Order: sequence, then C-alpha cells, then structure tokens
Amino acid sequence: MIAAIIEKMIIRSDGNIHDIDHLIRVWTYAKTIGELEGLDDECQFILEVAAVTHDIACPLCREKYGNTDGKHQEKEGGPLVREFLANTGMTKTQIDRVAFLVEHHHTLEGIDSADWQILVEADYIANASENGYSGQSIRSFLEKAAKTQSGKKLIKAVFGIQ
Repeated sequence: MIAAIIEKMIIRSDGNIHDIDHLIRVWTYAKTIGELEGLDDECQFILEVAAVTHDIACPLCREKYGNTDGKHQEKEGGPLVREFLANTGMTKTQIDRVAFLVEHHHTLEGIDSADWQILVEADYIANASENGYSGQSIRSFLEKAAKTQSGKKLIKAVFGIQ
C-alpha cells in the first residue's frame, strides 16, 4: 500500500521535482529510523504514510500564501490528507492519525509518540541537507529536539558530526 500512496503523491506533485525528491527523502529517513527503532507494524505504517504525505499542502500554500511556511502547511494539511487517503483502504483511525502527524510535523513542543518524533527528525534531516542549515543549527536540533538513538546517529552521519 505504501508504494501505491507514493505513486499517488508523485502524480499529485505534478512534475515538481523538488517536492517529489523531498517526499522520497523524508520517507526514506522515516522508514529507516522507524525500523531501526523497532516500531510495531501499525506504527511503522502510519509513520511511512505520514512521511509520504507530510507536505501535501505545499502547492496550496504556495498559491494561497506565496510560501510553504511550516505553520501554513500544518493548518492546511489535515483536510487535504484526509481527502487524499479516503479511498486507499486505510481505516478512519489510521487516516486521523496520519492527519494529526501532518498537522504537527513542524511542531516540536508536546511530542509524545515515536511516530511524531521520527517524522520530525526525518523531515529535519531532509530540510537541513536540502537547504544548507548551519552546523550550529544542526547541533542545536541534535541536542534539543532529536530524541531517537537512530535519528541522532543518522544526523551525525549525514552531517559529519562527531
């Protein structure tokens, strides 16, 4: 089912290579961290669907706000992802959880679950590498926001931090 959702998101991206590359990168990091952290199958599935769809609101935000600010994405993403996943065979509970994660993927406060934490870490790694975040910014995220052992290890490896 993940492959079908990825295909559907790629088609929805309408040839925007940046958006497509980003969703694949975030999904890859999230999948990797989730598996290394030993998530159960259901949590891993929800995490992967959320990773694939986390930026579903970006095209709308570009049109409506002129940018893809994280808070705009969170505001607009829930309804879009619910509609997008409606006919995928996912349960309402699963879709609601994915929508929650999409609505909170730029929120660092109050993280209380592995799927949310891993999605934030995976998106950060992809954003930091794509946008050239400073070493200081990456170290700050590593110290203050990264919580999973696998995420910390990947951040250090990707950015050459000892």
